[in-house]
Amino acid sequence: MAELRGDGGPLPAIPDHLTIPQFLFDSHHPSRPVLKSPQPWLIEELTGRELGSDELRARTFGLANSLKIRWNIGEDDVGPSISPYLVCIFGPNHIDYPVAIWASLRLGAIVSGANPAYTADELLYQLTTTKARLLIAHPVSLPVALEAARLAGLSQENVVIFDAMPGIPHANIQDLIALGLEHTQQFVERRLKPGEGKRKLAFLSFSSGTTGRPKAVMIPHHSVIANAVQMAHWTQAKDESKPREFQRYKAGGRGLAVLPFYHIYGLLIILHFHLFIGHTLVVAEKFSFERFLDDIQRYGITNLCVVPPMAVLLCKHPAVKNYDLSSVRMLMSAAAPLSAELTNRLSELFPNAWIGQAYDRRLGSLGSGGVLLPGCTARVVKPDGSLAKLGETGELIVSSPSIALGYLNNREATAETFKDGWVVTGDEVYFNERKEIFVVDRIKELIKVRGFQVPPAELEGHLLDHPDVGDVCVVGMPDEYSGELPLAFVVPSSDAQARMKADPAAAATIRAAIMKVRTVISTSVRCMAERGREQHVADHKTRYKHLAGVEFVEAIPKNPSGKLLRRVLRNRAKALHKRGELVLKTRAKL
Repeated sequence: MAELRGDGGPLPAIPDHLTIPQFLFDSHHPSRPVLKSPQPWLIEELTGRELGSDELRARTFGLANSLKIRWNIGEDDVGPSISPYLVCIFGPNHIDYPVAIWASLRLGAIVSGANPAYTADELLYQLTTTKARLLIAHPVSLPVALEAARLAGLSQENVVIFDAMPGIPHANIQDLIALGLEHTQQFVERRLKPGEGKRKLAFLSFSSGTTGRPKAVMIPHHSVIANAVQMAHWTQAKDESKPREFQRYKAGGRGLAVLPFYHIYGLLIILHFHLFIGHTLVVAEKFSFERFLDDIQRYGITNLCVVPPMAVLLCKHPAVKNYDLSSVRMLMSAAAPLSAELTNRLSELFPNAWIGQAYDRRLGSLGSGGVLLPGCTARVVKPDGSLAKLGETGELIVSSPSIALGYLNNREATAETFKDGWVVTGDEVYFNERKEIFVVDRIKELIKVRGFQVPPAELEGHLLDHPDVGDVCVVGMPDEYSGELPLAFVVPSSDAQARMKADPAAAATIRAAIMKVRTVISTSVRCMAERGREQHVADHKTRYKHLAGVEFVEAIPKNPSGKLLRRVLRNRAKALHKRGELVLKTRAKL
């Protein structure tokens, strides 16, 4: 197998001179279905409020106009180049989250969505890395937003909220839209030159690496547009000649946007692809499983995008039997591998639906991650540098018109991952004769918790600040609900070892202090050593980064150059777990 190309024939032309809102609102593409009757683009989950294309276009214009009038958001000419401003959006999904995205892009700005579970320190890092000029926050995220803005030196006047709040003076999106619609257009929307869409950034999406802090992935307008065209072409969304049961993505369908828009899955696939092919999206602020089931039944959801933890609940939660889920004709799982067992159970739960990972066949080979999209080319490279044959494992390297440009201000990481139009994924995979991909392991050592990337090095660096930790290595442990959970192998500090030797019961106390399930706020005065012991993971990291367990060891295995031998400890953890000597704190809530 020299190279493997996605099936589906040549792709239709992908415009490289349009921005994303111009592509969605102001043009027509040959692969886009034409709706025969008007329908809402977005529905607010709790209220049932509907927004159609005309209203969304107007709201986008109104907000863009206000952002220009109030903050001069747009682009600056800097010598021979153009420097766009950056708008950070922080919080869970909101029906005007897409409006905030498209308004910013209309002005030529860049958008960076932030995880609503972030602490102030984590959001601060994103604000300073991107040099954000404006922070748009969901009301529930406002306290963290204000603290991060203060630490970043961002004026409180540059913090905007989606909805007005009593007693809160910050500008809100609703009033800004109304203001913008009262004025004539105050901005000039730039038309890109041919090919410029491949270079002009639309998003900075933060993706964790195996070392250091999260990195900002540079995503141009063309990549998002290309991804929508690739998926529409592969799924034949425009073809109405097939029997209904074979139309996975029929125009007029309905999707449920419960996965977050800041995440690449929610941003590219759920938001932009589904709207491009004429689907209505029901926008949910947060995931509540029984409400999720009720939404499927109440809104007649036809296309369901999930991550493996949601698939586990669908297969095991006793409430499922109380709801009619028969409207679903396509269920796609992504962001992390879906086991063969779960795929089987989902096919039993949804007998008339297509079940797959990414854009799979109706029911592909169990355990596979699906097939390549049209326009994608893959190589599987063995450790010796040669190309693997079908069935042989190696590192996956892919090329596609929808790949990102690299990492912001990080030449070394960009050079390691983005090479001459190819992306070095760090995944150990193989392909079968049906061109289906199977993920064996991750060569790069990210831990995937419910689809979120957790870099072990980030947790290790934090744990090493704890006075009871002498050395540490964090590995991922398989978990049916979360996919993986972080487990820390810890070499206790000399002081901690002395306490444990004097009192065996101290081990449990030290372990709990390192994990610390909930934040403790104390008003009493403690000495500095006691304060130091409170610098544990749960107080300072977002929930999906919390440790599922701590295992004490005498030494961390390393190679001669000092690199942590994680695989050795992963195998040790699995053996301990199998013998019942290691109990992990799981996250499932049935």
